[in-house]
Amino acid sequence: MQNNLEKYAELLVRTGINIQDDQILVVNSPIECADFARLVSIKAYESGAREVVIRWIDEQSTKIRFDMAKDEVFDEFPQWIKTMLEGYAKKGAAFLSIAASDPELMKDVDPKKMSRQQKVMSQGLEYYRTRMMTNQNVWCVASIPTVAWAKKVFPDAAPKDAENKLWEAIFKAVRVDQADPVAAWEEHQQNLNRRLDFLNSHHFKALRYKNHAGTDVTLALPTKHRWVGGGDKGPHGKVFFANMPTEEVFTMPKADGVDGTVVSSMPLNYNGNLIEDFQFTFSKGKVVDFDARQGKEVLRELLDTDDGAKRLGEIALVPYDSPISNQNILFYNTLFDENASCHFALGKAYPGCIKGGDNLSKEDLIREGANDSLTHVDFMIGTEDLEIYGITESNEEVPVFKGGNFVNF
Repeated sequence: MQNNLEKYAELLVRTGINIQDDQILVVNSPIECADFARLVSIKAYESGAREVVIRWIDEQSTKIRFDMAKDEVFDEFPQWIKTMLEGYAKKGAAFLSIAASDPELMKDVDPKKMSRQQKVMSQGLEYYRTRMMTNQNVWCVASIPTVAWAKKVFPDAAPKDAENKLWEAIFKAVRVDQADPVAAWEEHQQNLNRRLDFLNSHHFKALRYKNHAGTDVTLALPTKHRWVGGGDKGPHGKVFFANMPTEEVFTMPKADGVDGTVVSSMPLNYNGNLIEDFQFTFSKGKVVDFDARQGKEVLRELLDTDDGAKRLGEIALVPYDSPISNQNILFYNTLFDENASCHFALGKAYPGCIKGGDNLSKEDLIREGANDSLTHVDFMIGTEDLEIYGITESNEEVPVFKGGNFVNF
C-alpha cells in the first residue's frame, strides 16, 4: 500500500500538476485526507515547489453551518477566500483539489440554501474559475477514499475493508497499479490523440445520440469547435492533466443547438445530494421539461442557478469498455463516474473548445456559440447500447459510437 501511495502522490505532482521549479502549489483537501495531503506536499517540495499551501475542508462543519447558521449568511461569500485564491492564482500557483465527499451527508439540507450558497460562491470566484477554465493556471482534481465515501460504494463491507477496496479501485483507475504509471499515462494520451484526430478531422456540424433508455437528441456544434482531452498545456507550454483519472474527449455544443430528450444513466451526486433516474427535454438548446425519481427539487435549484444552467456547455465521449467502467462500480463521485460514461454538462462551456477561445472575451465566446453560466455540472448518459452519429456539412451520417464504444478508433 505505501508503495502505491508514494507512486500516486508523485504521479499527481509530476504528471497531473506537472509542478515547475519555484512554483507554489495550493492543495484543497478534506481533513480526512490529511496524511495523503502531507505526502503530496513532500513530493511537491522534492520536485522543486517554492511553497505548498493547504486549504483544509471540513464537510461536517459545513453541514453544521447549513443546519444552524443564520439564513442570511447563505447569500454572502467570504472575501478572504476570494482574496486567497485570486492572489495565489495571480502568482502562477498550481491548484490540486482532492474530491472525496460523503455522498449522503447533505441529503437533509435545504436545497435552496445550498443553491444560494453555490451561486454567491460562483459569483465571488468568477475570476478565479475563468483562469482555471482557460488554463491560465494549471490544476488537477483527484480523489482518495474516506470511510463515509467507501461505505457508500461498498455498503456490505466492513469500514476498513471498504476503504481498502476503494483504494484498489482508485489505483486501477489512475493506472498506479502499473509498473510505470507515468509511461502508462503517456500511452493513454496517445490513444486519446487518435480519437481527437478522428473527430477534429471530420469537423462534424452536429451529433445525434440514441439508446434504449430513451435518449434521443441532436446537438449542433459551433463552426469553430475543437475536440480536446487528456492533457492540456498550461501558461508556460507544459502539459498537465486537469482530471486524474480521465478517459474522455470533449467539446461544446451550440448553446441554442440542442433538441430532444436526454436520460441519465447514473445517479448524480450534487452538493451532497443524490439525484437519481432523471431526464431533460431540450428545445433550441434550453431545458423545457425535466423529471427525477429522487432529488427533483435539488435538480430544480441547479437549473434555476441562471439561464445558462438550463443549457449544455460540454459533450464528452467515453467508451463503455474502459478501465473505470469495466470495474462495474458506481462511485457516487462525478470525477470517476463521468469517466466511466459518455456525459454532458449543464452550464459553462470550456473556452478551449473553440479555436482560439482561451483568448476570447465572454461576449465573443457567446457569439461563437458557447454557453455561459455560473455553474458547470456533469451528468452521465452513456449506456452499452448507445449509438452516436456525426453529421457532416453534406449531411452524411458517420458512425462514431456503436454498442457504447467508439467505432474503429
